Amino acid sequence: MRCLLAFLTLAGAATAQVYPLRWVYVSRNLQQDSHVEDFRQIADVASKHGLNGVMLAAGFDSIGRQNQAYFRRLEEVRRIAEERSLEIIPLFYSVGYAGGILGFNRHLAAGLPVRDAIYLAGEKEAKLVPDSEAAFANPGFEDFSGNTARGYRFHDSPGVISFIDREVFHSGSASMRFENFASNPNGHGRLMQEIKVKPHRCYRVSAWVKSEELQPSSAFRIQVLTADGQALAPWDPKLPSTTEWRKLVFGFNSMSHTMVRIYAGVWGGKSGKFWIDDLEIEEVGLVNVLRRDGTPVRVVSESSGEVYEEGVDYAAINDPQLNFRFDHDGPPIRLLPESRIRPGERLLVSYYHGMSINDGQVSACMSEPEVHDILRANARLIHEKLAPRRWMLSVDEIRMGGSCEACKRRGMSMAQILGDHMTQGFLMIRDINPDAEIWAWSDMFDPGHNARNNYYLVDGDFTGSWDYIPRDLNIVCWYYAKRNESLAFFSGLGHRTLAGAYYDGDTLDNPQGWLEALAKTPGAMGIMYTTWQNKYGLLAAFGDLVSK
Repeated sequence: MRCLLAFLTLAGAATAQVYPLRWVYVSRNLQQDSHVEDFRQIADVASKHGLNGVMLAAGFDSIGRQNQAYFRRLEEVRRIAEERSLEIIPLFYSVGYAGGILGFNRHLAAGLPVRDAIYLAGEKEAKLVPDSEAAFANPGFEDFSGNTARGYRFHDSPGVISFIDREVFHSGSASMRFENFASNPNGHGRLMQEIKVKPHRCYRVSAWVKSEELQPSSAFRIQVLTADGQALAPWDPKLPSTTEWRKLVFGFNSMSHTMVRIYAGVWGGKSGKFWIDDLEIEEVGLVNVLRRDGTPVRVVSESSGEVYEEGVDYAAINDPQLNFRFDHDGPPIRLLPESRIRPGERLLVSYYHGMSINDGQVSACMSEPEVHDILRANARLIHEKLAPRRWMLSVDEIRMGGSCEACKRRGMSMAQILGDHMTQGFLMIRDINPDAEIWAWSDMFDPGHNARNNYYLVDGDFTGSWDYIPRDLNIVCWYYAKRNESLAFFSGLGHRTLAGAYYDGDTLDNPQGWLEALAKTPGAMGIMYTTWQNKYGLLAAFGDLVSK
């Protein structure tokens, strides 16, 4: 391995240009002293091997909520970098991964609409009355013929990959077991059932799952897809390789659809087994309900159309948990003493709810002014503590937005909303420091990446977003497979570029490929060692490759 790295380093040194910006990405939230020591060790290697900048992700979107211990550690990090002639480029301004913003106000999350859910009024409160046909057929696999379970659109290879198991089950007298994934060319071991739903309603799905030496465990997923393949509930259940029966719970919004396809199983399984039993789907109401100007709640009489008033007819509606998961029930509607709502009356309730996707990702609404107020205050505090010459705006992978009234009433496309959000960030930095150099990730402005229609749960089209951003915004390109196209696209628009390279490989092939692409790109300014997995073993060799 050392010989290989030495060869790559020498080969790169012989052919590659040395760019002025040579950075390393470091993510530490500075919540403990060991994070400072981690930074020191990385900075030592970086500075000794020709790098001159650290893109630092240190919880800057929530810097206004940090304590004095955090600021003490940040000052130590600043001093360490200065002593090693390393520039700190703070990473902040994320609405795609908006945990920092939502720490100030969780109701700023992007919202999905629920329309005309049925609630039935009692003496003191009104509760949800599901009016959907949504239900699994044969959820416990008790109805079968041989190894084929009735009611399912399919399950992979009955008797080879999928089996009715009458000895291991969660309840009843049977479950479905999956194994022998290698017998499928794609490693599939899945089941699927089509479920009727009402449009613009919120549903919770659960299943009991058991696993035994399942490899890779990350291959297990439960998915909700539309007939045309749109994923309504991107979610990582994080099933352990071996576990006793555990209940997996998630939710989705049906959006405009009347039917969904619910899949469960493995894609790309290698070995091991898993069992599934007791599938369930149910309509839920007011779970993760959002309360902000752009996400109003509306309660209307089904019979008369009369609009009832919050604070007069019913008490303020809030979900006290609001954790963007579906592991809890939403609140009832509590009727006030002078309410015009009568017992037995059916109500149509419309609202917006937040939800997390994938591994807990929650996006913030780009159209709510408070989001930019929070970010502006954070930017001023970052400037006070670091006075950075360069900034990185973390505008990437914005997977929800466009559905709420705050977005709709602007009369703008999602491309325009995104471009306006990016421009506001650019201008707020320039207001603080007119000479600041500002960078952003490429993906949301790249037509070959995420600047497109039908992007996750976004209501609208990001196509053309690149037309609404400042031309002196600098772009960090990171889509390796399309590096040549991406760099050429942004260079052609007049943007200066930098390559987000490496991404946790075992060799330096990725950075070498980026160097080759950068050499053909007018306005290319540099390259960055980018690790999401804290893999810094190749940092020294990377520094040598890009610095000599």
